[in-house]
Amino acid sequence: MSRPRLLYLLNGTTRATASRLPDLFRDEGLAVDMLWAYGGEFPEDLGVYDGIFLSGSPHGAYETIDWIEREHDLIRDAAARDIPMLGICFGHQILASALCGRDQVFRRTSCEVAYKWLSTTPAAGRDQLAAELGAEVYMFVWHNDEVRAGHPDMEILATSDLCPNHIWRHARYRAWGIQGHPEVTRAEAVTWFEQSRARLEGDGAVIADLQASADDALPAKTMLTRFARLVADDAAGAARRNA
Repeated sequence: MSRPRLLYLLNGTTRATASRLPDLFRDEGLAVDMLWAYGGEFPEDLGVYDGIFLSGSPHGAYETIDWIEREHDLIRDAAARDIPMLGICFGHQILASALCGRDQVFRRTSCEVAYKWLSTTPAAGRDQLAAELGAEVYMFVWHNDEVRAGHPDMEILATSDLCPNHIWRHARYRAWGIQGHPEVTRAEAVTWFEQSRARLEGDGAVIADLQASADDALPAKTMLTRFARLVADDAAGAARRNA
């Protein structure tokens, strides 16, 4: 039997990733197709995919750029097909923009950047991806854009002292958004912070403090592994139905 296929949309300025998240998905049994959406690469047929992951980006989901418009359309198409989706950072934001309205993402007056404890909501304990997070979950957060928390189709799963919507899921579609960066390990974070020194310092961060507080964020990573297993279980179920 063929491996379940995951569409991994790269939304950054290069094809590179700051983490080994594609390998994590592969380790969970998925075949990962990485397409550079920022560079205009989009699939010809969504129907061949069992799940979709949407990465971060320096752009805002509210910008009127061709590839961002195409990604909005892809997300709505995938939701109509009941394809599970997970977005991190910009991915979290464009899911909200596509499925709940362009007005749901806005530019903050200041950047939230730090390793932080996020408080989970009662809904997290009942959620298919967030059930293992516990009362609080620790991860790196870095964002100048934010997703509003009041939309009726949003179920808020975690918050911070500065942002009321850090993790959410859609009430009707199988779509989840994570504002922070659970995918990054401690070692990857230390390297990423140095490589991003100018941007981070411009956003008010102290690199030495970030590197000292870097963490593998293992409890937060359970959302990633649970998403991969959801995609795999979906594909296995479809194969049994079609046998």
